Amino acid sequence: MTNESAREAMLAAFDRLFERAASKLNLKCTNEEREEARRSFAERYDEALTMMDTTEFPPIAEPVLERMENALDHLSPGYVAGQLATAPLAMHLHESVRQIALRAAEQRLLEHLVGQADDRYGGN
Repeated sequence: MTNESAREAMLAAFDRLFERAASKLNLKCTNEEREEARRSFAERYDEALTMMDTTEFPPIAEPVLERMENALDHLSPGYVAGQLATAPLAMHLHESVRQIALRAAEQRLLEHLVGQADDRYGGN
């Protein structure tokens, strides 16, 4: 049994999968780029990593990591390009949906205030 935290285990798994993905894509990453990718992953999933540490989440089993690596090995170039193209569009869609939800909330608030004014002051 190791004293490695769930966070450390997940970051080690990320490092391993990052190297496999970079190799699959024939990318040459500097140490700084690897560290930046690792930092970005850790920041993006900080809450989940913290939660895993507090619940004594078991480490990822070696066969599971091997299946993940194998899955990376079998990704087609088209799939990878599709995933890369999806990321900026997903961010745009997220922002658009947020704006739509905000407009809908504003509309409901206005309708509520108009309804109160009609009831409170006798309406038309």
